[in-house]
Amino acid sequence: MRRIRVLVVEDSLTVRRRLSEVLDADPEFEVVGEADNGKRAVELCHLLSPDVITLDMILPVMTGLDATEQIMAHCPTPILVVSSSYNRGELFKTYDALAAGAVDVLEKPRGDEPDGEWEQRFRSAVKLVSRIKVITHPRARLGAYGRVSVPAPVRAPEPRLGAGRGETEIVALGASTGGPAALVTVLRALPIPFPLPVIIVLHLDAPFGLAFADWLAQQTRHQVSYPADGDLVRSFAGRVAMAPPGQHLTIASRRFYLTSAPPRHSCRPSIDVLFESVSREYGASVAAALLTGMGRDGAAGLLEIRKAGGVTIAQDETTSVVYGMPREAVLLGAAERVLPLQSIGGVLAALPRSGEGSNGVES
Repeated sequence: MRRIRVLVVEDSLTVRRRLSEVLDADPEFEVVGEADNGKRAVELCHLLSPDVITLDMILPVMTGLDATEQIMAHCPTPILVVSSSYNRGELFKTYDALAAGAVDVLEKPRGDEPDGEWEQRFRSAVKLVSRIKVITHPRARLGAYGRVSVPAPVRAPEPRLGAGRGETEIVALGASTGGPAALVTVLRALPIPFPLPVIIVLHLDAPFGLAFADWLAQQTRHQVSYPADGDLVRSFAGRVAMAPPGQHLTIASRRFYLTSAPPRHSCRPSIDVLFESVSREYGASVAAALLTGMGRDGAAGLLEIRKAGGVTIAQDETTSVVYGMPREAVLLGAAERVLPLQSIGGVLAALPRSGEGSNGVES
């Protein structure tokens, strides 16, 4: 059996040796190279053609973000970010790397985990990331994620999705692997201000999700924040609400509620939990899109929205980093339309919509 060839990039010799030892202990892996700075990582990527790279963000000579951009532009390889950088600025660099083509992020071992738990998570993450077919990201395209600009919405194909139905009151989006860049693309295509609440679930574990709302706001110019338990949905008309890391986000009686109920599909927050709640609460007045991601979270919830008469969209295979969740939705018959990423925001912007975020009565 062919082993998974890994390039380990980490400036700390102690950490680098530990990562390599964890991988070498599994016969499925072969550590083909190690680098202690981003410039050397790029050189070894060209020289060794690894199947997957584990990459720290804070590196000398060339940062992890710069290395990600170089690698994805010139020798595209699946990248797992392995980091312990949690301050706002460093988290922003991690999100930038994910938007630039890195596949996923895992925190470094803290030292207080049960024996073998982090090691198993690390090996599993490397295996999953190694299977993803990544694409070349031209440097000109990467640079767009560092600039705050809002292109004109893409014109919706005819017949217009949602035509002949009632007005849309709320938009819900779900994403996982590849989600940071996908969400930027969709939100940039929505006008500012967009009069409806836009609700998002992204699979991004704490502590890495802590500053994502701020980063997304910076990238798109939309107001993005985490709602508090009991907040009125209508108070987010013209704004974007995100599920906080580690908590499900639901809607009932036209209010947001947060819960620490068990994960769905190993995910908390879960897209299915949000989609099912908006289906019950808003019925045919929902427009929802399920974007790139691994697994099947969101597919069943999208089907519930379609059964209730709402507008349902799945991202197509060609533009998905991982055609997992959207594929499951298509197989279930949950997606009314399957669209390339670049068209989804424009289609949502063109839907008939309510002039207010909610027609319900709150108390």
